[in-house]
Amino acid sequence: MKIRTASVKWHGSFTEGRGEISTESGALNKSLYSSGARFEQERGTNPEELIAAAHAACYSMSLAVELRQMSFIADFIKVVAQVKLESLSNQGWKITHIHLNAEAAIPGCAPATFEKAANAAKINCLVSQLLNVNITLAARLITLNSELFEGGSL
Repeated sequence: MKIRTASVKWHGSFTEGRGEISTESGALNKSLYSSGARFEQERGTNPEELIAAAHAACYSMSLAVELRQMSFIADFIKVVAQVKLESLSNQGWKITHIHLNAEAAIPGCAPATFEKAANAAKINCLVSQLLNVNITLAARLITLNSELFEGGSL
């Protein structure tokens, strides 16, 4: 069993306060977060950004696993996760959608094979499984001769 730990310390009210977030690994060490960083353009991180980072990292690793099971190794996998935070009039703020935008260079991989791996990675990604929100994906295979194949609506 693996247990991963993060801790936070908050000071003050919601709108005026500030917090620090640290992780067991030290990757984050007293990183600042606040409502201003969450809902405005104030410097610092926020929960949604951290969810996006976790989801992008998990999905890229999941895609690497799926590709390896198909006997492929990517030259690179790049994932951008966008977490949509909306103010719903009767429910307050809510994460309503996450979009994963992935591109990868995989020598010898056909577009249909890549699409199959990309979809399987979305389903098997542990963070995707954890989140109860609509998750969409756009995946693009980059070939050695620089032709781009769109993964379609995955």
